[in-house]
Amino acid sequence: MDTDIRLGRIAGIPVGMNWSLLLIFALITWSLAAGVLPAEVRGQPGALYWAVGLVIALLFFASIVTHELAHAIVARRSGQHVSEITLWLFGGVSKLGGDAGTPAIEATVAIVGPLTSLGVAVVVALVGLVVGTAGAPAIIVSGLYWLAGINVALGLFNLIPGFPLDGGRLLRALLWRWRGDRVRATSEAAAVGRFFGLALAALGLLEFFFNSDLIGGLWLVFLGWFLRSAAGAEETQVMVTQVLSGVRVADLMTPNPVVLPGSMSVQEFLWTGPSQHRFTTFPVTSADGSVVGLVNLRRLLQVPEAARGETVLSDIVDPLSHIATALPSDPVTEVLSHMGPAGEGRVLVFDGDRLAGIVSPRDIAGAIPILKARAGS
Repeated sequence: MDTDIRLGRIAGIPVGMNWSLLLIFALITWSLAAGVLPAEVRGQPGALYWAVGLVIALLFFASIVTHELAHAIVARRSGQHVSEITLWLFGGVSKLGGDAGTPAIEATVAIVGPLTSLGVAVVVALVGLVVGTAGAPAIIVSGLYWLAGINVALGLFNLIPGFPLDGGRLLRALLWRWRGDRVRATSEAAAVGRFFGLALAALGLLEFFFNSDLIGGLWLVFLGWFLRSAAGAEETQVMVTQVLSGVRVADLMTPNPVVLPGSMSVQEFLWTGPSQHRFTTFPVTSADGSVVGLVNLRRLLQVPEAARGETVLSDIVDPLSHIATALPSDPVTEVLSHMGPAGEGRVLVFDGDRLAGIVSPRDIAGAIPILKARAGS
């Protein structure tokens, strides 16, 4: 669900899209232009079906953004950090940092999305009724009613109590309030989510084999697979956050990491580096000793052999502006959300201007079993 294309900001929140959205956008436009609209309103020019289908598809994704904005704005007002909204194959996702402080906040953030979709459906239906009464072309009215119906479906589907759907988050909030244990509530809600994912996948297979509905069947199978996977991933994230609670970056980092001068050539490193160091990712410094970024062995090996003598490390470094940074006193749970693809997920730790250490995903993964065992004993 990474953002590939930035679309701008709404209410100060970055909005983007994953490339997979293009696939579903084309599918919805085609479905409207070649199936839904011609069946509802016959005898119109083909170009008109496609034009109205394109506009309605755009409005549909605008309504998804509205759904996610409702989540994001309420979450932000409740004290949670909202990094961005991403549109993708299965709709949209609001990327929230931190946890809801109470079951009531969790429930409020969850329910506002489906309620917004149902509200959008009512507004669009009323607009369709008004413009239809005013004599607007039937194809426009039909498109608006389809948009209203799909928003009803979106709102109701999200109320399914399958974590991490909005209904699943409502279920977790209720279980959390009842049991007083957020982690246990997450585990139980995730189990329900996996069950619904399996049910959707089974329904998709039945559609495929018994009704010969290739597209609808495969869509349900993929949706069920996603729901099962997402439920498991969310459960794991909560469990990991609990284990790492109270752990500081200084507790896990590799202190005083090996640094390389930016003036070193790729060839020089390949002849001397691997025999001296067991690491695969290195901070790179400029002539004045300040860190300018990270370079990894994979990128070094991608340099053509003929160019390795002339290519220096500063030419191929991941710049510091793309690398996550932290302080030794920062909680590890905060660092997790900043581990991006640059530098293969490494986080540089600074104590003032001094490079104090480096944290890798492997450092965190390796510490989790030990911390679990320590908590159990």
